Amino acid sequence: MSSLADELAADLDFSDEEENQEEQDQKLSDVDEEEEEEEEQDEKAEKMETDDQSKGAPHIAKVAKLLHSEPMQRILNKIDFFKQQNRTAADVIGPTEQDEEYQLIVQSNSMTADIDNEILNVHKFIRDHYAAKFPELETLVYSALDYARTVKAIANHPDVTTVDLSFLPSATIMVITVTASTTNGRILTDEEWQITEEACDMALDLDAARKKIMSYVESRMTVIAPNLSTIVGTSTAAKLLTAAGGLAAFLKIPSCNVQVLGNNRKTNTGFSSASMDRHTGFIFYSDVVTSVPQDLRAKAVKIISAKATLAARIDYSHTSPDGSQGKKMRAEIDAKMEKLQEAPPSKVIKALPVPDEGPKKRRGGKRVRRQKEAYAMTELRAARNRMAFGEAEEEVGYGDETEGLGMAAKQIGKIRASVADKRNKVKAPMLKNYTSRISGTATSGLASSLAFTPAQSMELVDPTAQFEKSKKADEKYFGDGAFSIIRK
Repeated sequence: MSSLADELAADLDFSDEEENQEEQDQKLSDVDEEEEEEEEQDEKAEKMETDDQSKGAPHIAKVAKLLHSEPMQRILNKIDFFKQQNRTAADVIGPTEQDEEYQLIVQSNSMTADIDNEILNVHKFIRDHYAAKFPELETLVYSALDYARTVKAIANHPDVTTVDLSFLPSATIMVITVTASTTNGRILTDEEWQITEEACDMALDLDAARKKIMSYVESRMTVIAPNLSTIVGTSTAAKLLTAAGGLAAFLKIPSCNVQVLGNNRKTNTGFSSASMDRHTGFIFYSDVVTSVPQDLRAKAVKIISAKATLAARIDYSHTSPDGSQGKKMRAEIDAKMEKLQEAPPSKVIKALPVPDEGPKKRRGGKRVRRQKEAYAMTELRAARNRMAFGEAEEEVGYGDETEGLGMAAKQIGKIRASVADKRNKVKAPMLKNYTSRISGTATSGLASSLAFTPAQSMELVDPTAQFEKSKKADEKYFGDGAFSIIRK
């Protein structure tokens, strides 16, 4: 037999199973209701599509649905609401990411990218439908918005010269006028033109909504990040915060990575990427960087990225809501840019030193003077090197060679001898005088008192007297170490 406790436990199990069954039934009923609602919506959409197909050509609302979508209208309404409040930076209390207006700014930035893609889709729709009227227009006007304005201005007019196209350059207007006179297009029907005109209006409305969002974002960035906006500009600050995912996430990024935020690594297929700028993001294309010369922009990006990170941390802590710190940093950046653009200092032209006009010490000696004297240019060689103008030179043959005499053959008289420098005199070598060594009456062992003469066969002579006589004769001609000049 089962006890009382077992019966109570069995009753509890039955109650739990009943509750679980009721919950499952409730979930199944909810799922069935959702499926029924989805089926009803699909039936309504199919019915609308069949109605549109019965009417004729596809409508622009089927291609571009962003303008009248609920997120777009909600953002535009919130923008109008916050514009009326005129908030200041002091009104932002607590973390910036929790502020409702900051969240609106982030959503608005992401919406601008969607608007740009939507404008391209509408431009393609207009181009396809208006090609029947003016097929050459798409090759003349490349901008999507200018193309929509041009199509709306020309419309179905057969004569383009009467159309006001003042929003285009004068050269483009002339080309459009000439091309329209020779085009093979046809006049559109009323239904075709109505569809094309609605597409043009939607493109212009999308552009107006984009301008409204951008103007609001730029005006409110001074409230969310006043110091960052002062440094890089409101538009660039909004792009940086959107790419980083908020102000709190932006201030955690190092400055070396801030400078590449917004860098598009994708390149067009088939085109070279050699000319593409590396490490270029939103800061590289900001006004403060584009105003700097091309060779200094890389340095400017590094400087501004470091200051932008500091400014974002100041904005997050709300220590300078009036943007005074950002203005101070911007002044420092401008001063550095001016310093980098300054011309290098010119080189100081130093005067030459005073020349030393005193006598200079010439190195050398007897050996150098003798060498110069041996290779000095004589007057005879100088005369040989000269030639008389218009006269033939006399030549002297020696073997197989001939040498010209130059002006040496024209000399009259003797060639003047050069004045010998006393310092350059070459002294005659000292002859060994054996007689000086003889002392007293001693004579040299080689000396002899016998001499052979033609008059007498042998004669006694004094050898010392004969030596003295020859010595006097030598001193007469070679006493000063050179040939002496004997005057007549």
